[in-house]
Amino acid sequence: MVHLRQNIQELVKVLIVFTLCTCVFYMALRLVHEEYERQHRYDPPSGAAVKVYKPLEPEWPDRLSIFFHLGE
Repeated sequence: MVHLRQNIQELVKVLIVFTLCTCVFYMALRLVHEEYERQHRYDPPSGAAVKVYKPLEPEWPDRLSIFFHLGE
């Protein structure tokens, strides 16, 4: 009986520590999330930024070949 009681006490201690660690981890994740939410990700770049992407429209035979090849 004493052994069972000690096991239950140890289990309760582990559950309490697990719950506290989980809460601390959750709060840390929320703080990080709030910090990143404040940043404006889609603002136009400032400074000496240069646009390096220029999409090229493929000709229709090439596009048709890709269509048949990939099965889009």
